[in-house]
Amino acid sequence: MTWDPECYCKFQKERFEPFTDLLKLVIIKAGLDLVDLGCGTGEITDELASRLPGSNVLGIDSSPEMLSRAKRFERPGLSFKLCSIEDISGRWDLIFSNSALHWVENHKELIPKLFSQLKSGGQIVVQFPSNHHHPTQTVLKEVAGEKPFKEAFGRWVRNSPVLSISEYAESLYESGGKDIAIFEKVYPHLLNDVDAIVNWMRGSVLIPYLDRLPAELHENFIEAYRERLLERWPKGPVFFSYRRILFAATHP
Repeated sequence: MTWDPECYCKFQKERFEPFTDLLKLVIIKAGLDLVDLGCGTGEITDELASRLPGSNVLGIDSSPEMLSRAKRFERPGLSFKLCSIEDISGRWDLIFSNSALHWVENHKELIPKLFSQLKSGGQIVVQFPSNHHHPTQTVLKEVAGEKPFKEAFGRWVRNSPVLSISEYAESLYESGGKDIAIFEKVYPHLLNDVDAIVNWMRGSVLIPYLDRLPAELHENFIEAYRERLLERWPKGPVFFSYRRILFAATHP
């Protein structure tokens, strides 16, 4: 997918909020080998490294555009690498991810695979959106299923791979996880208007749609999406509730 760091960072404050909750789940130790899956533009990886002194921190991302921004944080003990989450290898004291796993398919296989890459006593701590039932996303799928966009997408449909919190708890337990903590939280955001919602989505959920549409249909698609959202929120401000799953577990 083609990421735009400038677009993504327009709502940096709102996207940073879950990190505060996620950090509370991390068992703070010095000298850890840790990987941040989907590090994006690197601000959170940098902050995480500063909280874990003497650690060897690697941030990975599949977007060259995002990594070009993250590279400014590199220093001894903190590095970045172009790599997909599915291809990560090695053994880790901490596998961390803030808002990235929802882009990876088949979580029933992904979570046990990641857990198996923890060292004894290691910890997995992740957060990702579970907002796929929100109108901002269901309306997007509706618009994609209408002419002329339906023909352009062919048979492609973006279905979220995100499971229920019970399924994640069971997967972690079956993988041998200890000290399992998992919860879903709604983060309330007050946005100025529907245009702000569209800008938010252009930095994330709209990306795979625009990647698959011919360039000449991009603006028509975005405008059709905007008009549909205006039916629900004709004036601002807009209360934008955003659900996220956070969990942690320790390898025995």
